[in-house]
Amino acid sequence: MKRIIVAVGLVLMLASCNETKIAYVNVDEVLKEYEGSKNAEISMREKSDKIMAELEPMAREFQAKVQEFQKNSPKLSAKAKAEQEQQLMQEQQFIQQRQQMAQQQVQQEGRQIYIDIDKKIDSLIGVYAKSKGYSFVLGTSPQTKAVLYGNEKDNITDAVVESLNSSYTSSQEKPAEADIKENDSVK
Repeated sequence: MKRIIVAVGLVLMLASCNETKIAYVNVDEVLKEYEGSKNAEISMREKSDKIMAELEPMAREFQAKVQEFQKNSPKLSAKAKAEQEQQLMQEQQFIQQRQQMAQQQVQQEGRQIYIDIDKKIDSLIGVYAKSKGYSFVLGTSPQTKAVLYGNEKDNITDAVVESLNSSYTSSQEKPAEADIKENDSVK
C-alpha cells in the first residue's frame, strides 16, 4: 500500500513540474486594432465606393430615360409604349446585374483578404506562443465567449496586436517569426 501511495505521489509531483501554460487572445480586439485589418477595411470601402461611382452615371441616365418615357407615354401608341417599357426593363435588369456582380466581386476579394489576415494572425500567435512557452492560446470574443474567465496576466491580446502592427508597418516581406523575436520583450 505504501508503494502505491509513493508512486501516486511521485506521479503527481512529476505532473506538477510539467506546468501547462495557457493564454488567451480577444480576437475582436486583435482584428479591430491590427493595422492590416484597418487598411483592408478602408481599401474594400474605397473599392466599393469606386464601383458605385462608376455605376452611378448609368443609373442617372436610366432614371432620365424613365422620366422621359413617363412624360411622353401618353403620346405613344400602345405598341411603341410596350416596346419602350420592355427596353427600359431590360436596361434596368442590366444595371442591377452589373451592381450585383460588382458587389459580389468586392465581397469575394474581401473574404480572401480576411482569410489572409486570419492566417497571418494565426501564424504570429503560434510563433508567439512557442517563444513564450505557451501550450495553448485560446481565442475569445464577446460573441463566442470561449474564455469565460481568464487572469489578465494571461491575456496576450495587446502583445499580439503590437507584434502584428510592428510586422505590418516594418515590412510586408518580413516573416512573422522575426517580428516576434524583435518584440520578445513585449510580455
